[in-house]
Amino acid sequence: MTEPILEARGLTKFFPTKRGTVRAVDDIGFRMSPGDTLGLVGESGSGKTTTAQCVVGIYAPTTGDILFHGRSIGATAAKRSKELKREIRIVFQDPGSSLNPKRTIKQILATPLAVHHLASGREQLARISALLERVELPPAEYLYKHPQSIGGGEKQMVAIARALATDPSFVVLDEPTSALDVSVQAKIINLLLGLQKEMGLTYLFITHDMSLMRNVASRVAIMYLGKLSEIADTAEFFQRPLHPYTKMLLSSIPVVSDEEESLKPAKGISRGEIPSPVNIPPGCSFHSRCPSRLDVCDKIDPATVEVAPGHVVRCHLYPGPQEGSS
Repeated sequence: MTEPILEARGLTKFFPTKRGTVRAVDDIGFRMSPGDTLGLVGESGSGKTTTAQCVVGIYAPTTGDILFHGRSIGATAAKRSKELKREIRIVFQDPGSSLNPKRTIKQILATPLAVHHLASGREQLARISALLERVELPPAEYLYKHPQSIGGGEKQMVAIARALATDPSFVVLDEPTSALDVSVQAKIINLLLGLQKEMGLTYLFITHDMSLMRNVASRVAIMYLGKLSEIADTAEFFQRPLHPYTKMLLSSIPVVSDEEESLKPAKGISRGEIPSPVNIPPGCSFHSRCPSRLDVCDKIDPATVEVAPGHVVRCHLYPGPQEGSS
């Protein structure tokens, strides 16, 4: 088995508030091999962005750890080395707010090069021009423009170029296409896939778009209220979804033909709304909405069970050895 480039072990991140403790990420674990794209999918408030922010060091975990090339980095959020910051980069959801409107694109791309002492003077200009060409933006047209003078797709290309400026090996993509028009989303995705192949990148792809993951991710992980519900290789995931929440998400994917509709799981009708992360119900956190609810679901939080090689699910419908024995 290939040694993982990144691994989360019991990763937990809680936020105290006046109303109570927000359990944003609650004891999750996953492994990523070099060159993987793990699609981390969930509705708003599921904890996927907080997971990403722990990976890049914006937050330190409350408990648990993150390992990068086998080395613990979870507790280093406030004091990560420049080497680690070069290796792990992020592309944020909204390029309009992540790019400084007062700086030119040349200045924006020069910043990581200067901070990490990678280039200066003429060499820096050459590196910036090469970065723009890599994301399909002609340097002569874009070097001296400001973000507000270009379109949303172009802004995101600049944000991608900024992330790549330090030659990273691992990139977190936090919903990189959700703020863009449909007409430019495909272009950004094709660009990201090409860059991954060209540079040998590993992606943690945060999204709520299940249909996107079929063609982008090598593995898919589903989050709900801070916990992982199911993880599997992409082909296995779409052919054999197990968790009721996964089936609900897959059944809601829009399709354009009867053949595509026949491949979707039977539509699962959930009940109610997502509970507050401050007041998560006991037992399985999905039980209040689950169409397959069992008596045990509102009492005991299910264990995570590997039902096939690489395919794990956290649901009482698939009991582990201890839970299934009496």
